[in-house]
Parts: sequence; C-alpha cells; structure tokens
Amino acid sequence: MHRLLDVGLEQLTVSVYRMGEVAEKAIDVSITRFMDGKDATAAVRELSDVLAAMTVEVENKAFELIAKYQPVASDLRIINSYMKIAYDFERYGRYAWDISFTHKKLAGLDKCAVNSDLMQKLAETVCEMVSKSVRALKQNDGEMAKSLGEVEKKADELYFAYLEQLSETKVQNKCVMCNLLVSRFLERIADHTTYVGESIVYISTGEKISLR
Repeated sequence: MHRLLDVGLEQLTVSVYRMGEVAEKAIDVSITRFMDGKDATAAVRELSDVLAAMTVEVENKAFELIAKYQPVASDLRIINSYMKIAYDFERYGRYAWDISFTHKKLAGLDKCAVNSDLMQKLAETVCEMVSKSVRALKQNDGEMAKSLGEVEKKADELYFAYLEQLSETKVQNKCVMCNLLVSRFLERIADHTTYVGESIVYISTGEKISLR
C-alpha cells in the first residue's frame, strides 16, 4: 500500500528530473552558441527563469511533504538532497545565462573561442559533466556520480592551463576579457556538477562524500 508521502515523493522526483533536462538544455544552448559566435541571451534567459521558478516549486513541495507527513530519516534524506540538487540545477541555468550575457555585452558576439583548443576542451568537458550528472540522477547511479570527481579535476586542469594561456596574450581586448569570464563560469558549472554527484551518492547509499 502506497503512503501519501510516496505519491508526493514521486511528484518531487519528476520535478527535479525535469529541472535536470531544462538545465542541460540551457548549458548546451549557451555553450554551443558561444562557440559559434551567436546570440543566445533570450533563449537562455528564458530557460534560466524557468529553472528559478521550478526551484521554488521544488522547495515548496519539499516543505509541504515535511509538514504534512513527518517523513522518516530515509525520506528526509531524499527530500533534502532534492532541494540541494534543485539549487545546483538553478545555478547551471544562471551560469549559462552569465556566459551568454557576457559574450553579447563584452565580445559583441565575436567567435572569441574558436582559436583556442583549451577553451574547446573545457567547454566539451563541462557539457559532458552536466549530462553525466543528469543521467546519474535519473538512474540513481552512485558510481556514475562519483566519477564526476575525476572529470572535475580534468576541468580544473584545463581551466588553469587556459588562464595561463590568456596571461601570455599580449593583446588585451574584449575577447580576452570575455573568455576569461566564460572560462570561470564553466569552471563553476563543473564544481556544481560534483555537488549534484555528492547528493546523488547520498540518496543512493546514505554516504556523505566530497568529490572535490
């Protein structure tokens, strides 16, 4: 016999899964258009706003479940983790918006990243991490979630190597400023994927770990 709490948890799960899909789309659109030198501000802003609204919905639903049904420890673990994951997905959307906005305002939509293999690799790595974090959540796969820690180290290495490359650039222009900020936003997205991974591991095993 299903508890009323179980019905609520299923609804909460669906909402968080949907957030993951929207967040992944926001990152993909933002990074792809940045690399192509195209404007994504309107599309990414809309997705970012959707994620912000969905975060509020998840939080409200979580508090409702706690207030109505007094969940036991295992249920609270899931509810608390979903709230954290919702916040991280919202940050995906916010950083996606930051990338698009910075590109448009600073670089005038120039194809600033096309001449840098390091930026290309960093962008690809971050997209891979975002996709993996969403898949791990849907599959409740703690081992996949743990693997985000190793990929995050790769992202950090690419980020610092790219900073070094930028520091050696003799001509300082808007593209350099744009790429500096975008690389930082990408690095922060990578960090948040590990936070999502930590929450997934906690849901699936009850183990609290750090992936950074």
